[in-house]
Amino acid sequence: MARRTEPDPSTWWETYGHRLEGEPVGPPPAPEKPDEPDEPVERQHPQQMSTARPFEPNLPDLSEDAVLKPRAARPRSGWRRILYEVTGGRVNPGPGTAEESRQELLGRIRSPLAGAHRVAVTSIKGGVGKTTVATCLGLTLAENRGDRAVVLDANPDAGTLADRLTGDSRVTVRELLDDLDQVQTWTDVSRYTSLAGRLQVLASEQDPAAGEAFRRDEYERVCALLGRFFNIIITDSGTGLVHSAMEGTLSQADSLVVVGAPTVDGASRASKTLDWLVAHGHDRLARDAIVVLSCDRSSAEVDGARIREHFAGRVRAVVEVPHDPHLATGGRVDLARLRPSTADAFLELGALIADAFDVRAGARRR
Repeated sequence: MARRTEPDPSTWWETYGHRLEGEPVGPPPAPEKPDEPDEPVERQHPQQMSTARPFEPNLPDLSEDAVLKPRAARPRSGWRRILYEVTGGRVNPGPGTAEESRQELLGRIRSPLAGAHRVAVTSIKGGVGKTTVATCLGLTLAENRGDRAVVLDANPDAGTLADRLTGDSRVTVRELLDDLDQVQTWTDVSRYTSLAGRLQVLASEQDPAAGEAFRRDEYERVCALLGRFFNIIITDSGTGLVHSAMEGTLSQADSLVVVGAPTVDGASRASKTLDWLVAHGHDRLARDAIVVLSCDRSSAEVDGARIREHFAGRVRAVVEVPHDPHLATGGRVDLARLRPSTADAFLELGALIADAFDVRAGARRR
């Protein structure tokens, strides 16, 4: 009979003790392997590898122009606007050539300006629309820019600028001169001006016999004060070129507008104005001037092309302002009542003035 072999007590618990604790029957688990070093990077799974790209400082930005897809601009006038609105924007023919040209002029008018820019509007001859040009230029710049603009009537002979803009000439430049030392703030200045839309208006003395003539030193003092509060200062000067205020106007001007007409006398007087400027040391102003031909008076017998060619060879630009029934009344000017061609002519004039901002802003170059 075979002899029964008893288990070694020292190993019995390791072999059978798990049955008492409810563990499944089976061989004991294999001992854990010691930690192995991490796999090299090249042996890792592709999903475990870093996919971050190195920083590139010159990547394109996410500005509106870069992110939005190109789309046709919304038309704002004519049949194109009507079609766009009737179809709820589903049909967009885009702006026409005239509207695109107008937007380009507005972009130029809104050029940034540091400091003050002084514009002189003058003519050796009266009755050619000088005050009308100063009025419409001031309104055009003021209504289409975000800064401050003022138009000053420097006519020593009871100018009509305020009548064409606000009808209020009770307070004039003479009162401002009398109180000049007390004017320290924008609120102080505004007491001496009237408002036409966004344009501030400083009237001239309405009774020449009531006070002394407007002198050069007085104009320069007023202009220096206005330069502290306004970005654009437009001066409607008198018709004479030799009076004292005109000397101050020309000495301070950054830009010059010479007004004439497409007539024999209107064109010849504008040309003589340029001759006078050159003869009296203002050749730079004459070369950079803008000649405005006011077409309220015109004749089929006059060769308009020859007049334009003459001035185009002498000055920076020539602008023709067509006849406009609203301006012809001589009453108060409202830009909204101008014919589109007239409004576009003054937009062109305003853009030509603004073209000089980047090279003349706030600078006295004499």
